[in-house]
Amino acid sequence: MNEAVLVVNPGSTSTKTAVWTPDGVVFQRTIRHLSDQLAKFPLIVDQFDLRLGAVRETVGKWLTVDKLAAVVGRGGPLRPLEGGTYLINDKMLEDLRNARYSNHASNLGAIISHHLASELEIPCFVVDPVTVDEFTPLARVSGLPEIERKCRSHALNIKAVSRRAAVMLNKSLEETNFAVAHMGGGLSICALKGGKIVDVNDALLGMGPFSPERAGAMPIGGLVELCYSGEYTKEQIIHRLSHESGLKAYLGESDLVEIEKRIDEGDEKAKLYYEAMLYQVAKEIGAMAAVLRGNLDGVILTGGMVNSPRLVEIIKSYVSFLGRIFTFPGEMEMEALAQGTFRVLQGKEEAKIY
Repeated sequence: MNEAVLVVNPGSTSTKTAVWTPDGVVFQRTIRHLSDQLAKFPLIVDQFDLRLGAVRETVGKWLTVDKLAAVVGRGGPLRPLEGGTYLINDKMLEDLRNARYSNHASNLGAIISHHLASELEIPCFVVDPVTVDEFTPLARVSGLPEIERKCRSHALNIKAVSRRAAVMLNKSLEETNFAVAHMGGGLSICALKGGKIVDVNDALLGMGPFSPERAGAMPIGGLVELCYSGEYTKEQIIHRLSHESGLKAYLGESDLVEIEKRIDEGDEKAKLYYEAMLYQVAKEIGAMAAVLRGNLDGVILTGGMVNSPRLVEIIKSYVSFLGRIFTFPGEMEMEALAQGTFRVLQGKEEAKIY
């Protein structure tokens, strides 16, 4: 039986494709889509034919039943669910096509994967979608009955790097507790208890540190004043908080490489706001260590920002007292999707039903 898995991961202006075997990746390409071409479609799902055609053209030689055992797509926003590998079924496809939970590029991951897998009559899956929700009842309480804290995070990469750290400790994921900081365009700082994300800041519009482009937690009084200032519509304030805040608002720049270059050239303002962001990251890591009652196997730093040695050293200076620091620069989304599928195909896990 062939063991290769096709991975499909749609992003805002790209679709990443790869073919993995249990021994590693054998093919990988990133398909770039022109922004003006995508802008013609009012909904993400309307891009289906365009993206499907591009995927076929890119991975065509692999699309045979004697080469592929399964297809796996990036899991888009779904109803809150526990982590794991899920079979793509009609209910999932209905929610994604209707953008029931969000009109996000990753909605097409399952839709494209299901279409290709159906043609070949092979299984298709998603792994650890963005709406993985493993909160404890305590973690849901916000302080206002009308508002409940939401579990939204970079679950796919968080769980993948935590599995790696567990292997380094000669433990199973279920035997470990970690405070994990995923740092990319958005920041997810979570408490991972026995492999479950039991608490995390909302990576888009919620609590936690500010990021290169997002506001993070805000002083409530000041935010209320801003919302009622008459300067913003609801849509404008949401866009400001999620795309025009953080380092971008303070420095007019969200690229960490450029900001670190400014710091090296003596820009004290850049240094202040850069270090303030990491100060807030460290505070949130400390909060997650408290959620675990100090019973943790270490702190994991991951995401694109962890490619910066300066950033890693500053965060370490705050949190090294918590124990071992693991660093996994970048993200492991493609590998994580493939590995989640292999765990099911090899009988190590049972596929979950949406």
